[in-house]
Amino acid sequence: MRVQITNGMFMAIIINLVYAKAIGLTQGSMAREIGSDMWIATALSTFQGALFMLLTVLIIRRLPQSDLIEQSAVLGGKWFSKVISLLLFVFFIGAFGAVMTTFVYHLKDYFLPDAPILLFIIVPFLIGVYGIMFGLEVIGRMAVIGILSILALNILLLLGSLSNFDIRELLPVFRSGVGETLWASRHNNTDWAMATMMAALILPNVKNPKTWGKSGVAGIGYGGAFVLMWPILEAGVLSAEVTGNYIISCMQMARSAEIGLFIHRYEMIMIAFFALSSITQILMTLLCASISFQRLFNLKDYRPVIIPVGIILCAYSYWLVFDHHRAIMIMENQWVLVASVISIFVPGFVWTLGIIRKKKLLHKRFEEGL
Repeated sequence: MRVQITNGMFMAIIINLVYAKAIGLTQGSMAREIGSDMWIATALSTFQGALFMLLTVLIIRRLPQSDLIEQSAVLGGKWFSKVISLLLFVFFIGAFGAVMTTFVYHLKDYFLPDAPILLFIIVPFLIGVYGIMFGLEVIGRMAVIGILSILALNILLLLGSLSNFDIRELLPVFRSGVGETLWASRHNNTDWAMATMMAALILPNVKNPKTWGKSGVAGIGYGGAFVLMWPILEAGVLSAEVTGNYIISCMQMARSAEIGLFIHRYEMIMIAFFALSSITQILMTLLCASISFQRLFNLKDYRPVIIPVGIILCAYSYWLVFDHHRAIMIMENQWVLVASVISIFVPGFVWTLGIIRKKKLLHKRFEEGL
């Protein structure tokens, strides 16, 4: 019997899974590429993310008790499902690296510059291993609390930044051209890809399949709205040129916020609100990587592979974040390519295969009494 989480928890996981990375690394990458149009690229990416979430829901709803890997086994056999498992495992290795790049550079560059990088790798590893031992429901409950932290963070930043906001910094729109702006949205698409690939694995654990589509799109819509505030404020307060000079642009934005007369280091407060979202990202990417690895070797439970999978993910993350230049180059180039290919090809291929081999799906649905 699968553990079941509510649709509200599912929405909360989606929002938390993209938030920290999207306001941290992603906005700086888009600012360097298209300047003040980064907020338009973020909006376009949110729309694209909603479409791919709908596609994911339609695929899983064909066999509501089977995730993407299990459905691929029905359609293409054992070895086909192993290929899908391997591709998803590679995807979540890259996703974990993106999450850890955000996490490490937030803490090390702005708070503990003299601390060894290994410290920032070991602590998330221990938290991740401990957290996912308790399963998806615990992560879902934590993600719901994380929404309150995100709301508090956004409201405080908005209050502290409006006095310095200059809308003229956002004009003219589409300064870089419509095509360039749409192309730049690929950076944010990698964040939504984490959400859609996560959904492809955990949707069978979400209650009431009839509301999956509504919950998934709502999660992306709310998440996109929470993220969209940041590039608008960064462009209007810092300017796009200044935003593009920082790896973690949201921390410089937090430094510019003026909350009252005595709080001049708002980034110290921000990191407290930011923590739950970042931890949710770590937990979910580690969980999904463990599930993919479990299915790759036909194991009954993912828990025995948590530690070896965690070691693989943390070793890659340590190599990645050790060099700032290498991390940013990979995040803006190779990771974008890998995430885009896997998140588009895998669901698209399984969807197409399901149309071609519809009888297999119908037979499986009959066996499951659907």
